[in-house]
Amino acid sequence: MAFVTFARTIGFAGAIACAATLASAADPKPDFSIKTKWVEASVILDAGVKADPALAANCLTEGKAWATKNKADADKERKQDPDLFRNAWSYERKYETRSVIDGRYISIIRADYEYTGGAHPNSTSDTILWDKSANKRISIRPFFTETADNGPTLKAMRQGVIASLAAEKKKRGAEGTDASAIEGIEPKLLKIGPVALAPSTEQGKSSGLNFYYAPYAVGSYAEGEYIAFVPWETLKPYLTPEGARIFGGARPKGDEDRPQ
Repeated sequence: MAFVTFARTIGFAGAIACAATLASAADPKPDFSIKTKWVEASVILDAGVKADPALAANCLTEGKAWATKNKADADKERKQDPDLFRNAWSYERKYETRSVIDGRYISIIRADYEYTGGAHPNSTSDTILWDKSANKRISIRPFFTETADNGPTLKAMRQGVIASLAAEKKKRGAEGTDASAIEGIEPKLLKIGPVALAPSTEQGKSSGLNFYYAPYAVGSYAEGEYIAFVPWETLKPYLTPEGARIFGGARPKGDEDRPQ
């Protein structure tokens, strides 16, 4: 109703123009972009990433290489089959801060979007764990006494992931679907899924692990992305002293309500 009243005041065309301007202003400016007649690619770093110069440089270098490769691949495809390019192909990569734990460990969600002329765009998510003290990417291995494939830690993680996904599917009315995809999640650190340290109600702590599954990974495209949460208490028997130091508290309600 507010928009209708606004449109009557300044005219419908003016309202549309203002709305477009506001939407454009809300869109973050790419930190790197490539634009040709046939390909558009952009890389965006959020404020949290930019706050750490070493992290920003690391992500931007990676993002530039990703965008450049996609352009080269698209150019090659266009030469082979120009009919594929009735519309420009689009690629976008965003680096978004998910949590900062103990002022040291920064979890980043790397979200990729691409549209190459198919029935719908595709999106995927990966994660980065950055150690500010060492100025480098790390894994979650330092927080657990062992992370062997099919070992007790990864089996406990997998069990927690499956329980979380089952609960989320029930909430969406999709229980019982794609059971084989969920059961196919492997108790291996490089196979279980992209992982990030979840925020906590306790300042400076992490409440557990979030695992990210893109559309199609554990459900139909229409179901969208899934985020599985495994609380730190589930993994308590396997924590190293550093793990025991950084984990604590509960998952914030706002994190639970985050769109998936």
